[in-house]
Amino acid sequence: MGQPVVHLEVVGKDVEKLRSFYSGIAGWEFDTVEGGPTEYSTVAREKNVNADGVGIGGGVGEGPEGYPGHVTFYIEVPDVGASLDQVEKLGGTKMMGPDTPMEGLTIGLFSDPEGHVVGLVETPK
Repeated sequence: MGQPVVHLEVVGKDVEKLRSFYSGIAGWEFDTVEGGPTEYSTVAREKNVNADGVGIGGGVGEGPEGYPGHVTFYIEVPDVGASLDQVEKLGGTKMMGPDTPMEGLTIGLFSDPEGHVVGLVETPK
């Protein structure tokens, strides 16, 4: 059994414009996350499913100063640090993490061998 994709993310320079765009195109309703280093809003999985219950949650946020942004997905893994080590062994590049931006959430980012940004999120314990 593989590790599931559990979160999608769009990070850019104008978070208001991005939220408005994705709300208009996909009907996403956002909840703002308080206390993070940059502005970030989430879309709950429960509000983002089709009639068969298929869908994932996600987020739209503001990148740090000078960062152009990315669109990515997050793979749930048992251990972000170990997975980032494996990424490097397989030819990818660790970009960030493991990092705990809020209690109970451990994440990391890497680029694959062709430079695509992909996220990791630790399985809740």
